[in-house]
Amino acid sequence: MGKFSKKKEGGTPAISTASLPDIVFMLLFFFMVATVMRENGEKKVTVKMPSADQVKKIEKKGLVSYIYVGTPIKKYQAKYGTAPRIQLNDAFADVKEVGPFVLAERAAKRDEEKPLMITSIKADKDVGMGIITDIKEELRKVNALKVNYSTKKGSVEANND
Repeated sequence: MGKFSKKKEGGTPAISTASLPDIVFMLLFFFMVATVMRENGEKKVTVKMPSADQVKKIEKKGLVSYIYVGTPIKKYQAKYGTAPRIQLNDAFADVKEVGPFVLAERAAKRDEEKPLMITSIKADKDVGMGIITDIKEELRKVNALKVNYSTKKGSVEANND
């Protein structure tokens, strides 16, 4: 019978780093797939969209610039009041800021996408047409003529509750 030799006290063996790049790329891929991109920031206005029976979905939502119109939520009513306000991205805005906003959105797109851009107005059903007309006039000034009114699907009669 052979004798067993005792191991020498040499410490721990070296860790193999051969699979480290695979692990890093796998984690990167996982977080790229699992991360939800923020479409639009915090809504600072209340928008109860009106109903419509002729609704069409927009195919390329990346080419849409949203303008929200409604009364400020309770958190902002002390500062901004209860009159209808315009929200562009994450901030309240004046009607005069709509044109520069659309031009900035257009500048961020590629040249072949610029003619396909749509401006979508998401307005509360109780907002008067005066502010909507002012927004449309500002959009005309910057030649943003593709305007969409966001609605929810349903009968128009259900809108009059």
